Amino acid sequence: MAWALLCIAGILEIGFAFAMKASVGFTRLVPSVLTVATGLSSVVLLSISLRTLPVGTGYAVWTGIGAAGTAVLGIAVLGDSAAPLRVLCIALILVGIIGLKLVSGD
Repeated sequence: MAWALLCIAGILEIGFAFAMKASVGFTRLVPSVLTVATGLSSVVLLSISLRTLPVGTGYAVWTGIGAAGTAVLGIAVLGDSAAPLRVLCIALILVGIIGLKLVSGD
């Protein structure tokens, strides 16, 4: 259950980043409210998952999902650079996330 909550928290972290960009510095109401809601929800779910997961593993996976997911969606949706080395670095983050899950024993 903790891993599922952690993955949802990571996905909400991606939503947080996109909502923050859409809020244009908290000048647009709906994206600003979404930024606060997704950010708070993400942290709450992370906190719940850390009841059973090691903090280092949980936090690293949470930030990794948020960072890699935001970068991939930035490429797909916003036209961010898809330079080979950038994609390789994103892949390395994903390998790290999978590795942490495999060695966690949970």
